[in-house]
Amino acid sequence: MRKRLMSLVIVLVMALALPVASQMQEPVDYDALYKIKDEGLQRSQVMDILSYLTDVHGARLTGSPNIRAAADWTMKKMTEWGLVNVKLEPWGPFGRGWVNERFSANVVAPNTYPLIGYPMAWTPGTNGAVTAEAVLAVMETEADFEKFRGKLKGKFVLPMPLREVKAHFEAEAERYTDAQLADLAKQIIPGDRPQQQFAAMLSQRQFAAKRAQFLLEEGVAAVLEPSRGDGGTVFVQSGGSRDPKEPPAPPRVMLAIEHYGRIFRTLQKNVPVSIEMSVQNRFIDEDPKTFNAFNVVGEIPGADKAAEVVMVGAHFDSWHAGTGATDNGIGSAVMLEAMRILKASGLKLRRTVRIGLWGGEEQGLLGSRAYIKEHFGDRETMALKPEHAKFAGYFNVDNGAGAVRGVYLQGNEAIAPVFSRWIEPLKNLGVTTLAIRNTGGTDHLAFDDVGLPGFQFIQDDLEYNSRTHHSNMDVFERAQPQDLKQIATVVAFFVYQTANREQLLPRKPLPKPQPAPHGPGGGPPRM
Repeated sequence: MRKRLMSLVIVLVMALALPVASQMQEPVDYDALYKIKDEGLQRSQVMDILSYLTDVHGARLTGSPNIRAAADWTMKKMTEWGLVNVKLEPWGPFGRGWVNERFSANVVAPNTYPLIGYPMAWTPGTNGAVTAEAVLAVMETEADFEKFRGKLKGKFVLPMPLREVKAHFEAEAERYTDAQLADLAKQIIPGDRPQQQFAAMLSQRQFAAKRAQFLLEEGVAAVLEPSRGDGGTVFVQSGGSRDPKEPPAPPRVMLAIEHYGRIFRTLQKNVPVSIEMSVQNRFIDEDPKTFNAFNVVGEIPGADKAAEVVMVGAHFDSWHAGTGATDNGIGSAVMLEAMRILKASGLKLRRTVRIGLWGGEEQGLLGSRAYIKEHFGDRETMALKPEHAKFAGYFNVDNGAGAVRGVYLQGNEAIAPVFSRWIEPLKNLGVTTLAIRNTGGTDHLAFDDVGLPGFQFIQDDLEYNSRTHHSNMDVFERAQPQDLKQIATVVAFFVYQTANREQLLPRKPLPKPQPAPHGPGGGPPRM
């Protein structure tokens, strides 16, 4: 009886000791954390980096002169910090670049007022200033085309119905509550994908392409569309194709809903409205010698495990109405700052740490996927390259200006005990949550697609989805200095731990081959 009792006690002690032993196997370097915090929180340069990317170089649409100028500045800065192998890695084909060089719009009758609006990317200009009548031509089905055939030539056309604009009773910005973070940490059990929703979306895209073609054939002066934002916030993306082989688009301008609504209601009263508009857009043909699509890379060399690589990254490109601050100048700035922190702190890194700032993310993760195919493997065939076996992990930032609250694990159960140890000393910075669920829409997916550990941080939303994402309000003022310092510091610590642990980060099983993504044309215009 006593022997059985003693055996039971031994088994229980061993069982209780297992988690402790597991934790002891994942060391945390507190001295390094002190140095990283000291550099990242006391001598941060992140806001200055962001200002150069946004205020000085402006919006960074892939294929534009702006993104190339910003890349040149970034490479110079990385070289000043002592990074090596700093370069542009071209990829493509991407198609034509595009830039808006001048825009002005004013209602000139029945009285005068300026319009808040922005040309949509990859659409043509007006070939000089044009003064013409505005017309209501709401088209929601193909049958509506016949109502307006032969009546729209040379007109400014309003083809969308007018939506209701409601008052804002809740704050635009928000941070995660403890309850929301706890809910985020729960495993999602997926249901069946609603086929009706997918079919409706496809039908809408097909109709949009037909409407765009109809308006182009009618010879309209320009198409005016209402933004989904309000209060002066205008959300703007692409209105045409960057592929010169695809059908052209008419000039398209996204207006503030308040100005679209004023014109709409005036026309409903049978009061004529005249608009004077000048749109100067320029297409930039792809040149293999100078290339217009690229990623920016640089490295801090490792020591005894230098052949193995840890990567940080963010997409470098943006849309064009703002200056691409929260999407994703902040991601690029904090990753650059994380590299600066690691270099300035003088900490020894066993593995090589590499930064990748990606082009073409807004068109479908084009830059990061091209990089993965060149260096690690082909997701379409799952044919892997030697670098795949020596890759430690990738960390991505692309969710706006909010502080890091945790990490999305992308379904990687084996990484949870590792990251649990790492976030323990970061809880006083607000990092508390590990979410097993996937998150999509950004460049860590390119790594995950070929079975490499790729992670996106959980961030407070702030105003990202309500105000800044793809809008004219995506500007420097929306960045919060304390949050950006925290992000860069957290990233630098995660990278340091990854670079110096004995083993590569745990991986999920290799995925199955996946079909090719959408082609270079960017799909039919959304109209």
